[in-house]
Amino acid sequence: MLASLTFSLPLLLNSTGIAAKPLTLERIFDDPSLAGKAPVKLKFSPDGKRVTYLQGKVDDYNRYDLWEYNLKDKSNRLLVDSAALFSGPETLSNEEKARRERQRVFGRGILEYKWSTDGKALLFPLNGDLYHYQVSTGKSKKLTNTEAFETDARFSPKGNYVSFIREQNLYALELASGKEIALSTDGGGVIKNGMAEFVAQEEMSRMTGYWWAGDESKVAFTRIDESPVEEAIRNEIYADEVKLFNQRYPFTGTNNVKIALGVVNINDQQVDWVDLGKDQDIYLARAKWLKDNKTLSYQWQNRSQQALELRFYDSKTKKQSVALTERSDTWVNLHFDLRFLNDKKHFIWASERDGYKHLYLYRTNGQLVRQITQGEWIVDSIKGIDEQKGLVYFAGRADTPLEQHLYSVSIFKDSNAKRVTQLGSYHKVVVAKDAQTFIDNSSAVNKPNSVALRKVNGEFITWLEQNPLNKNHPLTPYLSDLAEPEYGTIKAQDGQTLHYRIFKPANMKKGKKHPVMVNVYGGPHAQRVTNSWRSKNLYFQYMAQRGYVIFQLDNRGSYNRGKAFEAPIYKHLGEVEVADQIKGVEFLRTLDYVDSTRIGIYGHSYGGYMALMAMFKAGDYFQAGVSGAPVTDWALYDTHYTERYLGHPKTNAVGYEQSAVFPFADNLNGPLMVYHGMADDNVLFTHATKLFKQLQDNAKPFEMMTYPGSKHSLRGKKVQTHLHQTITNFFNRHFDM
Repeated sequence: MLASLTFSLPLLLNSTGIAAKPLTLERIFDDPSLAGKAPVKLKFSPDGKRVTYLQGKVDDYNRYDLWEYNLKDKSNRLLVDSAALFSGPETLSNEEKARRERQRVFGRGILEYKWSTDGKALLFPLNGDLYHYQVSTGKSKKLTNTEAFETDARFSPKGNYVSFIREQNLYALELASGKEIALSTDGGGVIKNGMAEFVAQEEMSRMTGYWWAGDESKVAFTRIDESPVEEAIRNEIYADEVKLFNQRYPFTGTNNVKIALGVVNINDQQVDWVDLGKDQDIYLARAKWLKDNKTLSYQWQNRSQQALELRFYDSKTKKQSVALTERSDTWVNLHFDLRFLNDKKHFIWASERDGYKHLYLYRTNGQLVRQITQGEWIVDSIKGIDEQKGLVYFAGRADTPLEQHLYSVSIFKDSNAKRVTQLGSYHKVVVAKDAQTFIDNSSAVNKPNSVALRKVNGEFITWLEQNPLNKNHPLTPYLSDLAEPEYGTIKAQDGQTLHYRIFKPANMKKGKKHPVMVNVYGGPHAQRVTNSWRSKNLYFQYMAQRGYVIFQLDNRGSYNRGKAFEAPIYKHLGEVEVADQIKGVEFLRTLDYVDSTRIGIYGHSYGGYMALMAMFKAGDYFQAGVSGAPVTDWALYDTHYTERYLGHPKTNAVGYEQSAVFPFADNLNGPLMVYHGMADDNVLFTHATKLFKQLQDNAKPFEMMTYPGSKHSLRGKKVQTHLHQTITNFFNRHFDM
């Protein structure tokens, strides 16, 4: 999936009487983080007695340690200091580097962790090895100490084993004896066992390739054969060297991996292979065991992504059935909202069949019982289930598409969804296993990320991390100059509602005209106009303080508005998205403080593509543009993402041609800058160089900035500082600021 450019600095705001210091780019990216204390990856312990989380160090916000909030004594404490275990430069395998890039994870130290089911231990990787933390002793033990790298580690369901991937094979380590069991042995080269292939990680958000049965008797796993995938030589250009990789990259229209699904017995390592059908050109989107521990569910998706089948495989009888099928004239969106109930008779499933993502109750024989939620709004995800009370808790947007809230609704009876969290904030929640309490991580566009513990009726229990602003908080000196954005709506050409957001400049005076930076993403599965804090806002605040109007609009094709809002981009990208952004500029031209001759556009990834298409197709509306890591030719992007929206190149050749930037590039008239990471393994650097060549051949002037060693997200304090200096200087020069 294409990614927007972000940097992890949650903002805390409050009114103070302290005079503001000028916000600088250098300070935005410097230590200590302007976020103050910003916990991430919050989890309940299985016994519900503590909440664990990761937090960056005060003197290096990119190095994370493992912390807990103890609910009994109401105190935060450091559990594991990552530097005490390993303080040198971390060495990672190429596979792990790629996996972190797919996860959009950046940093050092402890970046992920898992609880054992009994709540007695924690597991985390560090510098390529695995560590086991015993809660009772407060000590960490190194489980592996090999030259190889162990990845995708987790406890087995009962906590007797730790499983992981090493050298493309699946292993289980018996904790009591220390014995390692190889659950696969033929991994290596083009064969990968228990691992997710590139498009599964990047486009399906499936970061694993193995799944434990609840009784620990067996493990389902994927075996992928990459030999059908086209091998391309990809270069990564660093400051002092060029690395060449023979990467098997599934360009759209070409072969994907060949995938097999097996079930391996823990006792004898015998494998039964699941019959996936005659059609081998398919995707395995998800897998999950039913509560009976003998039935494996898996989601089979056809190549066009217009059909998705939920299949049940009986590991004892080897028989299969199709529990349900989803179909679409455009594409079927994937999700993780499949929950099997403890009664072993029902499951809950999410579907967009009525135009919006909602929850449905099924019997395990595939019979539909009822639709649980409904309305012209979407369910984001299932957060918890209380079977005793017959309630399902979910994140959704029943009140407004701009805020995510926690709701409850009856599973078996007709009822309206009941909102638990308060309007006026955006809530990311974690519901406890017993569905009696939840972690509420709430924010608003200019409100702190605060983390509270609440009862499932919304009642406040305690702060887990209030992150209070005081005279010692690093953000306090900058508070009084931060702008409050305005929200509004306009209509698209087909009458659908488009939401926008404006950050007004700090030095507004009657009669004064200001330049505009239109910040755009515009692609599928993304939403920018929300009432939530996003770290990029710090840069927009910086630009607003220097006299710019910042404008954001979620065009058709973006997310969280239902299928009718997404679908207009099908078979032709860069058309309705640009038309909607033009509508936004037409609105901007009606504002008396906007200089319509100085409207620029800036975006990264799909937003970079949008910036190019806007400059090439709508030069009368956009006078300057900055395009970051853009897709320029969809034939150079991967199968699962590209074919989802454009179909197969053989059946939609015209759509591919007209969705590329090249047919329109000769229309460029205004100033353009393109930047790209020279080690990008997602949107390959070739996208940029191909555009550079055409613009040069046609004598079209442009500017470019390349970043040696940087991948798609251009991580790192120094890179981010320089990048935003470059963007700022570009607009300042061309808009006479």
